[in-house]
Amino acid sequence: MQVVVHPECRWEVCQKADEVGSTERIIKVIEDAPEGSSFAVGTEIHLVNRLAARFAPLGKRVITLDDSGCLCTTMYRISPQHLAWTLENLVEGRVVNRIKVAEDVKHWARVALDRMLDVR
Repeated sequence: MQVVVHPECRWEVCQKADEVGSTERIIKVIEDAPEGSSFAVGTEIHLVNRLAARFAPLGKRVITLDDSGCLCTTMYRISPQHLAWTLENLVEGRVVNRIKVAEDVKHWARVALDRMLDVR
């Protein structure tokens, strides 16, 4: 079984994983694997469940590494309708649901994103 994790996992987990990468990379690894392959995936549970359902017909087994079911409720609420509404407002010059982040948080978020992109 291959262990594939998102870079947001704990450092110790990333060090021991077979693959570390973005959501796109995790999907690509599973897509490119031969039928009958097995994966333990360290990322948000809804993605793991979608991957398990998508690849089951090919005999690919996808399970979560997180026994508590890592749930990102914010990502789960994103829908095409909400995205369209936000984009329509932006086109009309209105910013909806603005998020303000402290400067030190911005700095470390940028560091994390840069690290994630460097993993590719």
